[in-house]
Amino acid sequence: MNDPITRLPGRRFLHSPGPTPLPDAVVHAMSVQPMDLGDPRVDANIAACEEGLRQLLQTRDADVFLYASNGHGVWEAVIVNLAAPGEAVLVPGTGHFSESWAEQTEALGRRVVRTPWREGWPIDVAALEQALRDDRGHAIKAVFAVHTDTASSATSEIAELRRALDAAAHPALLVVDVVASLGAVPFAMDALGVDVAVGASQKGLMCPPGVGFVAVNSAAFEVAKRNPAPRFYWDWVRRKSDLSYRKFCGTPPQNLLFGLQAALSLLFAEGLPAVWQRHSQLARAVHGAVDGWREGGALDFFVQDPASRSHSVTTVTVGPGIDVEALRAVARDRFQVAIAGGLGPLAGRAFRIGHLGDCNPAMILGAIGGVEAALLTLGVAAGTGAMRRAVMSLAQG
Repeated sequence: MNDPITRLPGRRFLHSPGPTPLPDAVVHAMSVQPMDLGDPRVDANIAACEEGLRQLLQTRDADVFLYASNGHGVWEAVIVNLAAPGEAVLVPGTGHFSESWAEQTEALGRRVVRTPWREGWPIDVAALEQALRDDRGHAIKAVFAVHTDTASSATSEIAELRRALDAAAHPALLVVDVVASLGAVPFAMDALGVDVAVGASQKGLMCPPGVGFVAVNSAAFEVAKRNPAPRFYWDWVRRKSDLSYRKFCGTPPQNLLFGLQAALSLLFAEGLPAVWQRHSQLARAVHGAVDGWREGGALDFFVQDPASRSHSVTTVTVGPGIDVEALRAVARDRFQVAIAGGLGPLAGRAFRIGHLGDCNPAMILGAIGGVEAALLTLGVAAGTGAMRRAVMSLAQG
């Protein structure tokens, strides 16, 4: 092969916010031969994934539906199960991913009520509550909220959204996208009053892309049962079965599910409080580095409120004249650190450092060092002391 990457020593650090690095145990779990669908190990694997996700989502009774899909696929599952064509949902603005979900909803013939997004800030809860109060006829069937927007790196408080729904006395279901947050921060579905949680495998769950899932409580399932919208592959009612081929509307993605079971076992073996603390520690280290870089005047946090900065990913804005794609290329090809670019309205204006999943302090320091080396290579004013700030943050625990 002429690919120079194959001749480079060591490992390339993957610090996009998804996909994320795979633990060896997950890779090994996926390397087995598939089984015939009558093998009892197939049903045992599916059951372990369903129960593990319930435990991670902190829900006792919700049905878990697994799909051979990415996150956009399970967005579609939510849309077609909860709203009929012509019916309305509310999508509070968080940036690129809330708008993408809204556009997908409209493409499927549903109406979308949006609340405005202010760049660098989480969901405007007051605007959400007002939109619900203005819907006096209760035409809005559900609120589709993104917990952590992977593009902006802002995390919104789900408890505040639940309070807004209750204050407005609105019966809309609360649907939360936890694709970028699950496994990095606590998410207590039942205690938060969330009716449907939407997730995917390739971020905090430390698996390859390809498995999407929804957790659906009884109220949301009843809405789906009454919904006349045509659907087949995505249909929760059709998939609620003890038979594996009915659960997946066909053949399950067995090897991905073996990996998911292994990943969930790793999270529980580490202990969820320890997992969440580790992500908090790594995020603080990255935030410390950005504090150092911003002193040069060319870089800054995109998220303005420190309390809303994600534990999963950090979006860093760049000044005029800085070529983000050149920065990414130098970091990746010369220093072996892969980071993400800006999405949607942030394209060309920002880069993103992922710090979630199978990640530890040494990996984060390597990522920070690689990014800083790329900045210096391109002559970007990056301040001083970024690495020391990160190290001090880690040393303080």
